[in-house]
This record gives sequence, C-alpha cells and structure tokens, in this order.
Amino acid sequence: MATSEEIFRDAMALPPEARAELTERLVESLAQDVSPDIATEQLAEVRRRIAQVESGEVELVPGDEALARVRNLLAQHLPSS
Repeated sequence: MATSEEIFRDAMALPPEARAELTERLVESLAQDVSPDIATEQLAEVRRRIAQVESGEVELVPGDEALARVRNLLAQHLPSS
C-alpha cells in the first residue's frame, strides 16, 4: 500500500482541476466524522479557494516554497536560540 507521502506526491503532479476534485472528494469522505455545519463550511471554503485559483485571483504556491517562506518569516521574528 502506498504511503500518504507517496499519494501526496502523486496528487501534486495532477493538474489543478484534478487536485481540486480530489480535495473535494477527500473532504466529503471525512464529512461523516464532522458536524454537518462544519463540513458545509469547509466545503464552501474549498470551493471559494478553487474559484480564486481558477480566476487567477490567487496563485498556487508549491508546498516546499510555502514552508520555506514560513520558516524564513519565523527566523526573522523569533529570537535565535
């Protein structure tokens, strides 16, 4: 069986539309464990973000780059040990 890291890597190779569909399906698969109100809000947020990407309002940032940005910001604002 594939690990979650392998599945994630494969998913990131998909085009944005396919990743969005996969994301929606995964969120829906968790809906049974989450209150219906929360699940509805989460799905609405996913759809809103997909629309932002598709319209060009926002641009996707690869995970490694996003983590590097966060680490850089933390390094600038946290005291060094």
